[in-house]
Amino acid sequence: MTSRPPDNQESKDLSWTEIIMRYNRPDLKRSIWQLSSTLFLYFLAMTTMLLGMQISVWIPIALALPAAGLLVRIFIIFHDCGHGSYFRSQKMNDAVGILTGILTFTPYYHWHHYHRIHHGTAGNLDKRGIGDVWTATVEEWSRMSRWDRLKYKLYRHPVTMFGIGSFYMFVINNRFTKKGMDRKSRLSVYITNAGLFLFTLGMAAIFGMKTFLLIQLPVIWIAALLGIWLFYLQHQFEDVYWRRGTDWEYRSVAMEGSSYFKLPAFFRYFTGNIGFHHIHHLSPMIPNYNLARCHNDNALFRGIRPLTFSRSFKMLNLRLYDEETRKVISFRGMKKPCQVETT
Repeated sequence: MTSRPPDNQESKDLSWTEIIMRYNRPDLKRSIWQLSSTLFLYFLAMTTMLLGMQISVWIPIALALPAAGLLVRIFIIFHDCGHGSYFRSQKMNDAVGILTGILTFTPYYHWHHYHRIHHGTAGNLDKRGIGDVWTATVEEWSRMSRWDRLKYKLYRHPVTMFGIGSFYMFVINNRFTKKGMDRKSRLSVYITNAGLFLFTLGMAAIFGMKTFLLIQLPVIWIAALLGIWLFYLQHQFEDVYWRRGTDWEYRSVAMEGSSYFKLPAFFRYFTGNIGFHHIHHLSPMIPNYNLARCHNDNALFRGIRPLTFSRSFKMLNLRLYDEETRKVISFRGMKKPCQVETT
């Protein structure tokens, strides 16, 4: 049974640990309903697109974005399963996580291994590079060679990161094991690939390989693009909290280093409330359907400045972290062009 949410006065007197404990419990009925309804709508959209190809190309074009949005929602369920927050049973979390991982082209154990590291290192300038969007500091930029600067600019360019990078990460990169992977992570890659292979063969037998790929690949590409865009915005904004060493603090990383991306209810449905990322980083054990309620019920979160949809596009110009001003800035935002270069 879900505890009564605190009123504003009561929430002022509670610590953040006491607050999140009220929302940490998954609701089996809500989880099953969210999972089943989302899968139903996704397969309905995909089937309509596949059959609609025989009638008019405009049918799959019209449904491509909603189908991709539903796939993003499926990924959020996959994400919750990895945190053990979707069901109380870890076996159920793992089973649903593996299934949704196949649908989202993502190996379950492998992805969550790095995602857990991300939760333990987010906002730590000394531990960048695992499960995050790599961001150089102004000082590091000043010591880069011209070649390294060019590579960094290409990596951070929106076309590379969201256009090319999204397709590469989900469709290609996730298909291969990597050096240093543990047995469980390698196995999850093999299981996901086998599941994708069988799923593709089955759909090709019904609709034809060409028709299936013409529908599936654009949908996964759009979903991947939207997913990486959301992930980027979660820790890439002007006054984000990033620190080094002993200055790093868990609560501050969640409250000041993770964004509150304020979206209309329609978009919150497709994104699984992941815009309330500050709540998620306070407690990964809160299921996605409790994130908004946790934020809205408690005065503790009232002062957090939201990242609006219109403002989010300005974040795409941010490139470097300035440790002096403690802000993420664009290349133009540097006080002076850096003159020091190494070869």
